[in-house]
Amino acid sequence: MKKIYLMVILAATICSQTSAQQKHYRKDELSLFHRLTALEKRNDKFNLYLNTQNSFDLNMVNGDTEQSGFYCRQLRIEAMGDLNKRIYYRWRQRLNRPNTPTLHENQPTSIDYAAVGYRLSPTFSIFGGKQCAAYGGFEFDLNPIDVYEYCNMIEYMSNFMIGVTFGFRFNENQELLVQILNARNGSFDETYGVLPYEIKPSNISLAYTINWNSSFWDGLLKLRWSATIANQSNNRFMYYFAAGQQLTLGRLQTYIDFMLSREDIDQKQILSGFSSDYLEGRTALNTNYCTLLWKVNFKISPHLTVFAKAMYETSSIFKSFDQMEKGRYRTSLGYIGGLEYYPLQKSNLHFFATFVGRSYDYSERAKELLGAKNFHTQRVSVGLIYKIPMF
Repeated sequence: MKKIYLMVILAATICSQTSAQQKHYRKDELSLFHRLTALEKRNDKFNLYLNTQNSFDLNMVNGDTEQSGFYCRQLRIEAMGDLNKRIYYRWRQRLNRPNTPTLHENQPTSIDYAAVGYRLSPTFSIFGGKQCAAYGGFEFDLNPIDVYEYCNMIEYMSNFMIGVTFGFRFNENQELLVQILNARNGSFDETYGVLPYEIKPSNISLAYTINWNSSFWDGLLKLRWSATIANQSNNRFMYYFAAGQQLTLGRLQTYIDFMLSREDIDQKQILSGFSSDYLEGRTALNTNYCTLLWKVNFKISPHLTVFAKAMYETSSIFKSFDQMEKGRYRTSLGYIGGLEYYPLQKSNLHFFATFVGRSYDYSERAKELLGAKNFHTQRVSVGLIYKIPMF
């Protein structure tokens, strides 16, 4: 009889402990569920993306096949979110670029964004830190993974610097940005190279930009215009103007961008980038760069888009110096066409096939003085683009 009592007590004890453990496990599972659902509700505070563009490239120069193969053109990690109704942030970094800090900003050029914003009211905001210059034009404003080939103007300019932007949103269709950034990432010597001895760095080297973004007739016409003045050195400046116009008509969308950069010191280094006996590593002065860009996108179906783009660019000297006479030195033409396939309607994942052609023609003066030679390039690319939502 005593044995039976002992067995009953032992069984009751085991059942009690098992029940308690089950309750404990259910409590932990419920806690984890609450944590996950709460985090999901707070997802607007933290969004993580991996921006990728990968392709197989067949490259040609003057009709001859060059090094070809699989290539990662874009790989950037990005985090952004709204911490509350007023405070927001953005961070984006290129993973396929060196992380060595520059001497001037003490940040690597691999960082595109590292900034925090504050909305003082529904119409006024401040955004401070490493950020993109508020230049006009629609191609400049695109996510880099969506651009198959940049024009020379955008490819060679410095786009991301430390500074502050003041935003004025008058309504959902009208926005004005006033921005003050560093005029360069690196030191004076890193940026401009070898210059005449009388050109010295200024104590304050900043770029001032005003940008107007607008939309008319329910988005039928959109404008992105900007004007910039940047201090390069003592009494030498860069003047940059950009005007973008976008038209949307049903399945057809097209934009035209015009860009003009007048530089007392050749900051883009396009005309200075020749290993000629005349320059001997020196930087050119009084350069003028002009770009006209036109792109058309047509959505054949919800999954298939065809596109074409043309680029016309000139590189000139607007005022003679030394042996470099006033006039045009280079004319560049670009032509791009292709197809995009979107397998999922609510995702930016898409596959593409594109052809990129460029030609560069130099004036006789450029050939004699800089040793330049005309050439043309072609590239056939097949790949995929995806802004992967990591979290």
